[in-house]
Amino acid sequence: MAVSATRSEVLAAPARAASRSLGPVRLWLYLLAALVVAMVAVGGATRLTGSGLSITEWRPVTGAIPPLSEGAWLAEFERYRASPQYRLLNQGMRLSEFQFIYWWEWAHRQLGRFIGLAFFVPFLWFWAQGYLTRRLALALLGIGAFGGLQGAVGWIMVASGLEPGMTAVAPIKLMLHLTIASAILAALLWLATGLREGAARSRPPVESALRDGARVLLGLIFLQIALGGLVAGSKAGLTYNTWPLMDGQLIPPLDGLFAAAPLIENFVDNVALVQLNHRLVAYLVVGFAIRHAVKARTANPATARRAILIAALALAQMTLGIVTLLLAVPPWAGLAHQLLAMAFLATAVIHLRLLANPAPLSSQ
Repeated sequence: MAVSATRSEVLAAPARAASRSLGPVRLWLYLLAALVVAMVAVGGATRLTGSGLSITEWRPVTGAIPPLSEGAWLAEFERYRASPQYRLLNQGMRLSEFQFIYWWEWAHRQLGRFIGLAFFVPFLWFWAQGYLTRRLALALLGIGAFGGLQGAVGWIMVASGLEPGMTAVAPIKLMLHLTIASAILAALLWLATGLREGAARSRPPVESALRDGARVLLGLIFLQIALGGLVAGSKAGLTYNTWPLMDGQLIPPLDGLFAAAPLIENFVDNVALVQLNHRLVAYLVVGFAIRHAVKARTANPATARRAILIAALALAQMTLGIVTLLLAVPPWAGLAHQLLAMAFLATAVIHLRLLANPAPLSSQ
């Protein structure tokens, strides 16, 4: 004889389904985060090899197909030869050399397309299967929209380097491109960490001062990543290659730091001030990370360990930055510095998420 389900059993069924869905959704988000880090790595290599302006058109669909014949390669090369970068910097480049930089930029764009597919196809499947709560689905749609914005900003950045007289992209647009990538990575990790079973339960209370400190630290890391984008875009790392002094002084003369008008332009285009700001915020990040680790000593062991790891990553990142500077930014060091920044950011995001106490998105 069939037994009718009680009201409590009916109400409990969706909760059990949501609980079962946590693992696959969380794994998908972590994989997306790994793809974003890979995108940052390929983007960094593209910049460091001077490849970012090798493809002079934005063709979101047909651009996925590379040149497949000698004639197609010659046509693509001819378009690049009309660019300011070729005329001012790469005059006389051979076709084989062009193909080297072309493949880097092509790979960067294809990885972006792949990430779009890796996001939207599983998202639609999870949504259709009822794995996603309304709140989680809206949060994911927001990340997807941000990813679309990132693609548009990427092309705006490339277009800035194709303007007359330009041999590289505009520093502020590179900064924006890197900062958006960092924000997407942070959002994915925030959601994935919040979907852990028991993420909002079984955690002992955390002092609000410690949680606030983690928020401030994360904000400082974002600021430092943005400043790093300006340093990379303006090649400010090639200006003063000594440490701790800059041309024999802790701080260069103020008339040189604020020589441009209007004043705000110095913070973006003045390579001396751009590098100085990156140095000063690095000291601030390291000092604050160490202070946060000291304050976390009285917290539970897991929290204390994470805070110590963050302080260690801050010191390692500053040390790598100094080495990169002293060696005049060799590609391997510049890329390692960028990737360690992503690891630093990821650790800080997960740390703050585990200190936060709102109900997980899977329960709403």
